Parts: sequence; structure tokens; C-alpha cells
Amino acid sequence: MKLRLLSSLAALVLGLLSFIAVPLATRAEESGAVSVADFGAKADGVTDDTVAIQKTLDLAARVGGKVLLPPARYLVAGSLRIPPGVTLQGVMDSPVWSEPLKGSIILATGGRDQEDAPALFEMGHSSAVRGLTVYYPEQQTTNIHAYAWTFHLQGHDNTVENITLINSYNGIRLGPEGNVRHRIRSVYGCVLRRGILVDACSDIGRIENVQFHCHWWTAAAVGGDWKPVHEFMWRNLEAFIFGRTDWEYVNNTFVFPVNIGYRFLKTAAGAANGQFSGIGADEAQVCVQVEEIQPMGLLIANGQFVCMHGDIRVPVLVAATCHGSVRLVNCAFWGPNRQCVVSHSQSFVSLSDCYLSSSGRVKNPGVALVEADGGKLQVRGCSFGTDEPGIALKPGLQHAIVTENNGGRGVEIKNAIGDKAIIANNEPTPK
Repeated sequence: MKLRLLSSLAALVLGLLSFIAVPLATRAEESGAVSVADFGAKADGVTDDTVAIQKTLDLAARVGGKVLLPPARYLVAGSLRIPPGVTLQGVMDSPVWSEPLKGSIILATGGRDQEDAPALFEMGHSSAVRGLTVYYPEQQTTNIHAYAWTFHLQGHDNTVENITLINSYNGIRLGPEGNVRHRIRSVYGCVLRRGILVDACSDIGRIENVQFHCHWWTAAAVGGDWKPVHEFMWRNLEAFIFGRTDWEYVNNTFVFPVNIGYRFLKTAAGAANGQFSGIGADEAQVCVQVEEIQPMGLLIANGQFVCMHGDIRVPVLVAATCHGSVRLVNCAFWGPNRQCVVSHSQSFVSLSDCYLSSSGRVKNPGVALVEADGGKLQVRGCSFGTDEPGIALKPGLQHAIVTENNGGRGVEIKNAIGDKAIIANNEPTPK
């Protein structure tokens, strides 16, 4: 019995010695996961951990694997490159609100006053960053400086998930390098100048469950006063920007407050097409601005849009440079909008089963909630909740179909294009 016990104890000691003797690098390759704590990260919020974290990421790149970021504060004064096939994994399974400096925290100081500098996270093919919070401790609520992007994704199949951005100046960028199949999920927090910019994506990106809000920068631990941040955002922020992207799917996204909520433009790579569902913008100057879109176009379903700032105050504004189709289905417009939809498009604009209203009409007597002076317009099955003119068909509009609409006090239609418009079965405006 004693011999068996001694033999077992000896085997245990030999195994332990053997484990200690195996280099950390070899163990990491065997397990597929390694902690930055094993490779020199101090995690004290004072010492620059850029080199230690990068060393760990590069080690994981040998075979592809996961780099673990235990709960602590990691000062990163430079840029981190996430190699192909590598995940940088924090401990948070959801974004962090009331106590924003708990969990795996990156304190970023690089890229100040250098928007074109390398991003905090430069991400390659099939790389991922998950479960952490990013805070720029040198950014001040009353003295906001420009910074480089927090994330820059290029290549195929990148993932950013369960991320909290306390005060990023520029959030997440895709392109101008070619990229496909990005996944951006459960990203919450405050962004100041640009939230997400997508360009040069040639195959089906996904953006889901993203909310940008000034209140993430309110806790005492991160500076407190939200009022100057609120003003900076409605004056400057472009939350979701889309250049060239094919089959972009965007679901459950929101921003408050904002200058332009969703901006669609043409870059050197081209323009976008996609499906957007359950999107919202509040306290905006413009909620959706379409400067250009691919011919097959843009479909927005179940959107909610409120403008409260600036002189324009038009939730959906389609520019004369737009040559693609814009369709809005089951969307709601309320608040002190000046108008709800204004189209100068050269193509099709369609509204179906939408609710349109404005509490700011006293300041804009006689201005229609929906106005078009270019391309072709369809307004069908919509409800007009306030009693100003509902629709203005202006000179320059090529054709219009206006049918089956209702109004709180009827639907007033101003028709300046004569028989180029088909108008039928609308609730008449009371005499």
C-alpha cells in the first residue's frame, strides 16, 4: 500500500516538473488558448502593455488560437495587430453600463490628433475581438480631440462582439481595403465623430444589436458630465456610414443623439445595397441621408426616426445624386421634424404602411410631411398623424402613385404634376 502511494506521488511530482519544463509557447500551442498575464502584461493601468499583448497575439498566430484578457486595466499606448485566425477574448459576455471600468478594460492613449494613424485594433482575416471595454482616459468631455479608429477590419470574416466603447472618437472601420462577411454584434457605447463606416465589402456583411448613446460617458469613473458630449454628438456624429457594400444586413441598431444617423454615399469602391430592419435615430439633424445607392437599392423596415436639432430636421433625405431605389416599410416618424421624407431622387422612392407626423408644424406652416421633386414616388397605405399637408408632388417629379392613405383630419395632397400622378382612395381633407 505504501509503495503504491509513493509511486503515485512520484508520478504526480514528475508530471508537475514536466509541465513546468514545457515552455509557455508550447503549452499555448497545445491548448489553443493563452493568457496575456503569462507573457509580461502588467495589467496595472499604468505600465504600457502594448508589447506584451502583441507578443501573446503573435504567439497565438502560430497555429490560430485565443488570447485571454483577464479582468484588469491594460494601458495600450500603441496599436495592436490581431493576426489571422486569432481571437482576443475578454471576460464580458455583454456590454457594460453602470460600472463601465469593470471586466477586461483597454485604456487607449495612441492615435491622439491623428485620425489616419493605425487603429487601436488592426484586424486581419478570420480574427475576432470579444468581451472587452475600450476607454480613452485622456479624452475630456469639454476638450474633445480627434483619435484614430478603435477598430479597423480588413480581409475576410472578421468579428467584433460584446464590446463597450466608452468614448471612441472613431469607432469601427471596414475598408478601404477589400473585405467580406464582417460580423459586428452587441457593440454598445458612446462614439463621437463616426460610429461604423463600411466600404469595399463585396459579400454580405452583418451588423446587429448596436447602440450608440451619449450616456455611456456619464459614470463618475469616466468623467461624469454628459451634456457637452450630447451637444458634440448631435452637431458632429455620423453614426452608421455605408459606402460600397453588397447585401449588407443591419438589424436592431440605434443612435442618440446624432447629426446624421445613417449615411449612404458613393466612394471610389462604389455604393451600397442592403436590408435594414429595426433601426432608429433620435435627437437627429437627419436620420437617414441617401446620397447614392446601388440600383437594386435600400430597404428599410420597422424604422423609427425623430429629428430635434438644426435647421434641416428631415428624418429621410434623398439627394439628387441618388440613382437607386429607396423603400421604407412600416416606419414611424414623430417629434419636431420639419418634414418626414424629402426626395430629390433620380430613381424610385417608396413609402408603405408608415406613420408620419410632426410636433413642430407650427413653425413650418404649409410645408408637407412628404415632398418629392425628382424621380418617381409611391406612397401607399400610410397614416398621417398630424393635420398639415401630407404630400407635395412638386415640379420635376416624373411620376407618382398615392393610394389608400389615411389622416387624422384627412390627407391633403398638393399636386403640381397633374396627370403624371395616380391619386386614389385617400381619406379626403375635410372642407
